[in-house]
Amino acid sequence: MARGLICLPTYNEADNIEQIMPVILSKSAELEILVIDDNSPDGTGDKVARVAEANPRIHLMRRAGKLGLGTAYVAGFKWGLERGFDYVFEMDADFSHPPDALPTMIELLRDHDLVIGSRYCDGISIVRWPLKRLMLSYGASVYARVGTGCPVRDLTAGFKGYARKALEAIDLDALKQEGYGFQIEIDFAIWRKGLRIVETPIVFTERQRGESKMSKKIIWSAFWLVIKLRLKRMFGRV
Repeated sequence: MARGLICLPTYNEADNIEQIMPVILSKSAELEILVIDDNSPDGTGDKVARVAEANPRIHLMRRAGKLGLGTAYVAGFKWGLERGFDYVFEMDADFSHPPDALPTMIELLRDHDLVIGSRYCDGISIVRWPLKRLMLSYGASVYARVGTGCPVRDLTAGFKGYARKALEAIDLDALKQEGYGFQIEIDFAIWRKGLRIVETPIVFTERQRGESKMSKKIIWSAFWLVIKLRLKRMFGRV
């Protein structure tokens, strides 16, 4: 049986983490979970530690402070590769990414190197977002796709499964972005390696508990990243 790892980066997700872990594990016997907690003041890490003591499929990585989403994923990906997992997922811990989609995405990974749970590959599938945020997200995905040339409709998606081959093919240490930018950066790197990418539609639901970690800094960083990647392609740097 293949082994899959779900990476859940957390910062103040105490209201969600105990609820989502058993739901994820129920979707496939192949799956284990790694929570990467950035020293959450609300005790998220302590909750995970207590559950992990009784469940060998749950693991905890504690970090010293709020070091960012991108570095959390890179740390999680490396942890999974070092321990021989066949594929690794990234997803949010707040139920915005539907665990019910995992079996379909795992099956798609049998024939693809990157599977993206996409909000925009079959119309627009988002619940409870204000129009302003929806326009920002959709516009960012269009801008990133046109700017980089990468033919993915939801380049800013954060619900993705990576075959081991994909993570080993790219330089994880070269990924420096956060938030939107990290998602664009890693998709672009995998695409430029000529690997197999597929999008599958999901319904994204806005979190009910906790607070979003989005910021203007992350948005502007992603904006300039697209220009940088475009220039690299034009001058044959990637």
